[in-house]
Amino acid sequence: KYGYYKSINIESLNKLKHLKSDKDGIIIEDINLLSNKDKKKLINLKNQGFKILSLVSWLERYLHRYPAEFISSTNILNELLNYVQSNTSKRIKRFSEFTLSLLLLLILSPVIILAAIFIKIEDGGPILYSQNRNGFGGAIFRIYKLRSMKINAEKKGIQWANKSDPRITKVGYWLRKTRIDELPQLISVLNGDMSLIGPRPERPEIDVILDKEIPNYQLRYLMRPGLSGWAQVNYPYGASIEDSKMKLSYDLYYIKNFSTIFDLLIFFETIRLVFNFRGSQPIKK
Repeated sequence: KYGYYKSINIESLNKLKHLKSDKDGIIIEDINLLSNKDKKKLINLKNQGFKILSLVSWLERYLHRYPAEFISSTNILNELLNYVQSNTSKRIKRFSEFTLSLLLLLILSPVIILAAIFIKIEDGGPILYSQNRNGFGGAIFRIYKLRSMKINAEKKGIQWANKSDPRITKVGYWLRKTRIDELPQLISVLNGDMSLIGPRPERPEIDVILDKEIPNYQLRYLMRPGLSGWAQVNYPYGASIEDSKMKLSYDLYYIKNFSTIFDLLIFFETIRLVFNFRGSQPIKK
């Protein structure tokens, strides 16, 4: 699809007689593993006009994510650990998100009040529901949501939501579908615990499980968590370890490639998804 052949050992290059420099290219997983002889071979291929990309560059250019299979790669880990976001970018992001969150709260306050009334009418229970989440650097903070589940929904313990979750109320179904239940988290953006755009914060109890199952999982907390993110606009609601692996692949791409323009793209894509009622439901039942 992209004009590349397949992944092979560099010793096999001489056997591929049909390669053409105007159509084919080479992706290097880790150039540090190559011998001087192999590096000379690559230089010759480059001089012949072949496209040569690092694995990180190829993933960024064509997949726009770092798949879980490659997260443990030395090159990817090195890129993320050495990435430094400028203080100017941080200040611009913080100021713009604070201003926009305050504006959204003012505009959407009637929607929040109306939703609160419907929640109270349905079962008379609490309007808000709070949870601990892991934030920037793994620090724990508390988020608030409009309650979308039945009272005592977690009396059997913490669990992922599923597509036909019997714990979700009738009002809660629509609150989740329209993402209205997430609006109180704008307060977390105002007080600095969250950003508008960033990796979604996970519950500490679930993070313990994911950290054991997914290599370098804690890299996602190199940035302040967000109300929406690159993973949310590219992948539906996560409800399993495999879903979390997929979302991490997008989160790490966002962290490495963060920019104001990128944030705006994600923000407007989030609005589009909300109006199309997409991305708020788990994939599996």
